[in-house]
Amino acid sequence: MVTLGFAGLTHLGIVSAVASAAQGFPTIGYHQDFRLINDFNRGILPVLEPGLPELLAQHRERLTFHSEASALLACDIVYIAVDVPTDDHGKSDLAEIRDMINQVSGNMRADALMVVLCQAPPGFTRGLAFPRERLFYQVETLIFGRAVERAMQPERFIIGCDNPAVPLPAALQEYLQSFGCPIQPMCYESAELAKISINLCLVSCISVANTMAEICEHVGADWSEVVPALRMDKRIGPFSYLSPGLGISGGNLERDLATVLDMAETHGTDAGVVSAWLANSGHRKEWPFNTLRHMVLSKKTDATVAVLGLAYKENTRSTKNSPALALIDKLLSCRIKAYDPVVPASAVGAHLIQAASALDAAEGADALLIMTPWPEFRDLDPSDVAGRMKGSTVIDPYRMLDASAVNAAGLDYAALGMPLLIAGERGGAYILGE
Repeated sequence: MVTLGFAGLTHLGIVSAVASAAQGFPTIGYHQDFRLINDFNRGILPVLEPGLPELLAQHRERLTFHSEASALLACDIVYIAVDVPTDDHGKSDLAEIRDMINQVSGNMRADALMVVLCQAPPGFTRGLAFPRERLFYQVETLIFGRAVERAMQPERFIIGCDNPAVPLPAALQEYLQSFGCPIQPMCYESAELAKISINLCLVSCISVANTMAEICEHVGADWSEVVPALRMDKRIGPFSYLSPGLGISGGNLERDLATVLDMAETHGTDAGVVSAWLANSGHRKEWPFNTLRHMVLSKKTDATVAVLGLAYKENTRSTKNSPALALIDKLLSCRIKAYDPVVPASAVGAHLIQAASALDAAEGADALLIMTPWPEFRDLDPSDVAGRMKGSTVIDPYRMLDASAVNAAGLDYAALGMPLLIAGERGGAYILGE
């Protein structure tokens, strides 16, 4: 049977390696950090991902971890699977990919295939000094919090190669076909650009949702009532990403926007719409603070604020470009009590007060903001929250709580895409604008 290797046991590599073992393939995980490998061999995972520990335990006998690159000599296919870091401007740092490729290329059999799974800009794969008949690029589909589902049930495989007219090597074909989804070969550059294009389509949907949801907040409309009409339009579709949010976070989408802006500048093409998307994202990241300022801080600058959620999204420890952190940076005169199921307050700042639970954070708070849509926050009883708070303001961008129940508990309620609710009455369109 084909033996798979995954070089770079970061989030992408770990999930991909476990998925390979779950498909029945002998799998080797490589990382040069022997301490990380020791943790793996003791069953300790460095990432939070629902279902991953269980999947690893179930298929552990087919998966080995090594800190010596020579272990990859047993592999028919070696995936380069390191996460690609980005800076504060969304620019990718490709040094770790190149370093990993250098480590791996001298520890592969002469007939083994190399597949770059990391996200890279157009031209990267073709520029590598590796035999092209054995070099491939595969579009990664990692989504934090849904990585296991995406790895085990892929929609399709997009494979970049030197000549897409030539059939894929038997080993790669065997592995990919085991997942039972379509395989789309194309040239390296097309595959690299396909990933970026997919993410730009997502950003466009996010920008539409954010723009129109903000208008809803001011004209008395409710975005949740508009969305079903859009999903029934065949030109838009039932799976469109139409949930408003607090700008773009996490780093992956920002990276692709930065890449397109760089390519447009290099080649003299127009990417004004990308700049507009970034501006829209920055504008919406201000929504929690602007809403809090309107409802509370304009009257009490030294308010006690409860912040629920520090991660940039649920089911991850990552705080990269987190809306919660952007908000906290602006609350210089406030006393902040914070609670996140996996991110400690100390990881954000020493001035934050660590709450033991969501309700503990609400104790004595003038305002409570749900900044990460962790599932456990849906279970909060608005009456319990009201009983703990000193003030009456709940800001819930993602609508984790039932608006009418919050209002019935005597709390003012603000959420993305709907008018403000004040003390049991639906607020007029003027409220957030005044």
